[in-house]
Amino acid sequence: MTDAVAPASSPEARPEINWTVLLLGFAGMVIGQFMAILDIQIVAASLPQIQAGVGASADEISWIQTAYLIPEVVMIPLSGYLSRLWGTQKVFLISCTGFLVMSVAVGLSSSIEMMIFFRALQGFVGGAMIPTVFAVAFTAFPPEKRVTASVIMGLIVTLAPTVGPTLGGHLTEWLSWRWLFFINVFPGMVVLFLVGRYAHFDKGDPSLAKGFDWWGLMLMAAFLMSLQFVLEEGAKEDWFADDMILLLSVVAAVCGPAFIWRSLSYRNPIVELRAFGNRNFVVGVLMTFIVGAALFGGTFLLPLFLGRVRDYSAAEVGTTMIVSGLAMFAMGPIAGRLVRAVDARILMFVGFMMAAWGMWDAHAVTAEWGFWQFAGVQAMRGAGVMIAMIASQQVTMATLPPHMVKNASGLVNLSRNVGGAFGLAVLNTSLTQNTALHMVELTNAIDQTNAGVRGLIAAMTQRFATSIDPQASAMKAVYGMLQKQATTLAFGDAFALLAIGCACAAFLTLLSQPAKADPAAPPSEVH
Repeated sequence: MTDAVAPASSPEARPEINWTVLLLGFAGMVIGQFMAILDIQIVAASLPQIQAGVGASADEISWIQTAYLIPEVVMIPLSGYLSRLWGTQKVFLISCTGFLVMSVAVGLSSSIEMMIFFRALQGFVGGAMIPTVFAVAFTAFPPEKRVTASVIMGLIVTLAPTVGPTLGGHLTEWLSWRWLFFINVFPGMVVLFLVGRYAHFDKGDPSLAKGFDWWGLMLMAAFLMSLQFVLEEGAKEDWFADDMILLLSVVAAVCGPAFIWRSLSYRNPIVELRAFGNRNFVVGVLMTFIVGAALFGGTFLLPLFLGRVRDYSAAEVGTTMIVSGLAMFAMGPIAGRLVRAVDARILMFVGFMMAAWGMWDAHAVTAEWGFWQFAGVQAMRGAGVMIAMIASQQVTMATLPPHMVKNASGLVNLSRNVGGAFGLAVLNTSLTQNTALHMVELTNAIDQTNAGVRGLIAAMTQRFATSIDPQASAMKAVYGMLQKQATTLAFGDAFALLAIGCACAAFLTLLSQPAKADPAAPPSEVH
C-alpha cells in the first residue's frame, strides 16, 4: 500500500519553496560573507598608508591583519552552535550589525592601539557571517540546486581575498585608507534589510542554552587563538627563539587535545566533532586546508613581490592581481557544470594540478617580471583553485546528514582559514631563510679580483663621485643589487614550494570515496 502511494506523493511531499524569498535572503547573506572575507585582505596593499595615518611602527602595522584573524577563528566554529541555539537569521543579523559598527570604529581610529582593538572586535563579530552561508546552501536548497549555491560560495570565498588588495589599493589612492572600512556601511545596510526581511531559513532551539559548555569555549578559544598567533607571528619572531611564541605553542599543544576530549565527552558540546567519522568529510577538510594555503599563499606572495622587488604602488599591485580574480570568476560557472557531470575527485585532482602548474611556472621569476609575466601564472592558479574549491565542497558535504551540516560548515571554514595561516607561516619562513641563504651564495660567488667585478665597482664609484664617500656608496649600491637578486630567488623558491604542496594535494584527493547526494532526498525544511 505504501508503494502505491509513494510515486504519486513523492514530488508533492517536498515542502513548497518560495524561491523569491529564498534567493533574496541567500543573496543578503552572500553579500555579508563577501564583506567579512574581503576585509581580511583589503588592507594588504595599503599598510604603508595606514601606518603613516596612525603613526604606527613597522611591527605594529602588521597587527591590522593579525588582530582581525585571531578572534575570527574562534567565532567561525562557534557560529554553528549559535545558529542552532538562536537560528541562522538572528545570528547573522547580530554579526552583521556588530561588523558594521566596528568597521566605522576602525575607520575613525586615531591611534594604532585603538585600531587594533576595534579590528579584533570586527573580526570576531564578523566571523559568524562566513560559515552560516555555507550551512544554508546545503540545508535550505534542494539537492539539485546545491551545486549552483556551492558555485556562488566558491566565487565569494576565492574572489574576495583576491580582489581585496585590488579594491583596497584603488580606494586608498582615490579617497583615503579610512574608506577601506567605511565602504562596508552601504552594502551592510542592504544585507541587514535582505536578511531581516527574507532569511527565515530555520528556527533556534533555546533548550541548547541549558548546560552551555563554558569550559569547552575557553579551551577552544585558547587553542585556536594561540595557534593562529603562532602561525601569524612565528616567522617574524624566529619561531621558538621567542618566549611568547614558545609559550603560546605550549598552550595550543595542551588546550587542543583537551578541547577535543571535552567536545567528545560533554553532552552538549560547542563544536560537534562526530562529522570526522565520515571519511569524505575528513578528506574534504584536508583539501579545504590546502585550498586555503594555495588561495591565501598566492594572494600573499604576489603583492609582496610586486611591492618589495618591483616597488609597485598600491594601485599597480591591485591592477596586476585582477587577472586571478577574473580567472576565478570565469571558471566558476564552468566548474559548476563539471561537478554535475564528472567525479568530484577527478575535478579536485585537475584543479590542484592546474594550481601547481601555475605556481611552478613562477619559480623562474626574475626581477623584471610584471603584469604580463604573471598573467598566465595567475590565470592557471585562479582557475585551478576555483575548480578544487567547488569540488572539495561537494566531497566534504555530500554524505553528511542534515543535522550535522551547521557544525560541519564551521569546521570546513575554520580549516580553510587555518590552512591559509599555516601557508603564510611556511612561506614567510621560506622567504626569510632563503633570502639569507641566496645572499650568502651570491656574495661568495663574487670574485673581487675579477676584472668585470672591479669594473662594476669602479663605475658605481664614479657614479657616486659627488657623495661624501663614493667608495662606500658604490659598495652599498652593489649590496642592494645582490639583496634584490637574493630576494627574487627566494620568491621563486616560495612559488615552487606552493606548487609542490598543490601537487601533493592532487594525489591525496584519491583517498576520498565517490559519493553524490541523492537527488531524490528531501531538502531540509525552509520556513
